[in-house]
Amino acid sequence: MRSPRPPRPRVRPAITVMAAVLALGLPLAGCFSETYQKGYIIPDGALEQIPIGASQEQVLIVLGTPSTVATVSGEAFYYISQRAERAIAFMPQEVVDQRVVAVYFDKKRRVERLANYGLKDGKIFDYVSRTTPTGGIELSYLKGFWSMFDFRPGI
Repeated sequence: MRSPRPPRPRVRPAITVMAAVLALGLPLAGCFSETYQKGYIIPDGALEQIPIGASQEQVLIVLGTPSTVATVSGEAFYYISQRAERAIAFMPQEVVDQRVVAVYFDKKRRVERLANYGLKDGKIFDYVSRTTPTGGIELSYLKGFWSMFDFRPGI
C-alpha cells in the first residue's frame, strides 16, 4: 500500500503572470523615447514683451543673456536652442526642432527687428562635437599597421 502524498501548494496564476510581466518589463523600461533639450529655452510670451524700439537693456531683462552676440554691421543677440529625440535606447538622436531667435539692433541700440528661425530655415548643426569635417582620407591605426607589410608580388 502506498503512502499518501502531501498536497502540493497551488501558486496563484495572477502572481505568476505579474512576476513574468515584471521580469520582462524591467529590461524594456530603458527602451522608451527620450527628449534632449540643448541651449536656450524661450519662456512663453517673452517675444511679445519686446516691442520694436525697445532698448538693449530691456531685451536682456526679458530674455536674459544671449547664446552669442554679433557686432559686425550693427549688433544682434542670438538665442539658440535645439531639441532632439531618441525613439529607442542606444539609438542615435534625431533633431526634431532647432530655433535661433535673433534680435537685431540699430545704431542707437534699439530693437530694429526680431527673427525666429526654425529647422526649415537652415542646416542642422552639432552642439557637442565641435569639429569641422575636412576632405581627404581618414587613416586608422590598423591601416597604418598593415601598410608596413606589402604583400604585392615582385617587389
